[in-house]
Amino acid sequence: MTQKTLAVEKASLSPGHSAQSSPTKKREKAAQIRKSFQRPKFWVMGFGWCLAACAGAANVIAFKSWNLYASHVTGSTSAMAFRLEGYHQGEFGSESFREAFFLVFSFLVGAYTCGLLIDKNQVHFGGKSSYGLALLMNSTLLVLAAFIPGRLLPACFVATACGLQNAMCTSHFGAIVRTTHVTGTVTDIGSTLGRISMIYLRKGCRRSRLDDIERAEVGVDARKLAVLFGLWSFYFVGGLIGVYMENVIPGPPTRALLLPAFFTGSLGLFYVACRQLLKDYIKKLEKDRFEADLKEAQEAIAHMGSRLHSLETGNDESLVVELDEEMGHMIEALHEVEADFDNFYRQHSRVLERSDSSVSKEGTAV
Repeated sequence: MTQKTLAVEKASLSPGHSAQSSPTKKREKAAQIRKSFQRPKFWVMGFGWCLAACAGAANVIAFKSWNLYASHVTGSTSAMAFRLEGYHQGEFGSESFREAFFLVFSFLVGAYTCGLLIDKNQVHFGGKSSYGLALLMNSTLLVLAAFIPGRLLPACFVATACGLQNAMCTSHFGAIVRTTHVTGTVTDIGSTLGRISMIYLRKGCRRSRLDDIERAEVGVDARKLAVLFGLWSFYFVGGLIGVYMENVIPGPPTRALLLPAFFTGSLGLFYVACRQLLKDYIKKLEKDRFEADLKEAQEAIAHMGSRLHSLETGNDESLVVELDEEMGHMIEALHEVEADFDNFYRQHSRVLERSDSSVSKEGTAV
């Protein structure tokens, strides 16, 4: 073992080295926390919020038209339990049990259909996922429900449309996203607010006392709240619009379902028509973001180099603190570049795998 190696090990075991490595580890952990949830693009959030408004309108219209909630699988399941309990009391209502069962089953069929069309339960536009077809099917189901006579059958069509839409928007960027009911959304809003409040209460409600990890946790939870509260708000607004349109549109109340059907159908047609343009646009956004993160990392490294040069020529102790801060910023920037590079590599790996498989198939056919 050389003297240089012994000196490095002794330095690593010294108290000063551990004190300096602790802030670095905290910054690395904070960077990982921030990387765990990336704020969706505004147009992606708008897409989910508008679908939530459509679901809110459809659910309200279904209740006013047939006295049945189309998207309340929890309520329908509880209704089945009530009817079975009434059976033991000699008050079994087979009609009510049948309605609740078929509403749950229809919602399940819609989610199952989404699983056939979209291979992943995460929002990722492009690839083999048939978002356009799913939206068009959703619109078709709502149109059928608006014109088919009866009570249970059209309500089941609306429930199927809700199941299809809800499964299509299951998760995005680490946040659970539900667009057809808000029980889980309100639960997530409450728990997220509780976590933020506890962090501030531990620090005397003063943001200046928060360390890097706590700031990262608060920032991530705040971005999640923006998505979740938007979903709840648009679902509520959609319900108000559904009630209003039911009173305005002439004809039976079910005709108001044509409004959410028109919106989802328009989104589906737009996606089908502009699918390739949308894929190219998303790739350009990812490329621009990668270049911006890389440029930020390069600037951080260059700035740190100038600080090191100043530290070598002077004895200002404040430069040590500034250098430590710059190191933390540089680590965060490098983590972002690493995440963008991983995403870019995975996408191109999938493209190469598909091209290799097609080439092998052609060679076999020859």
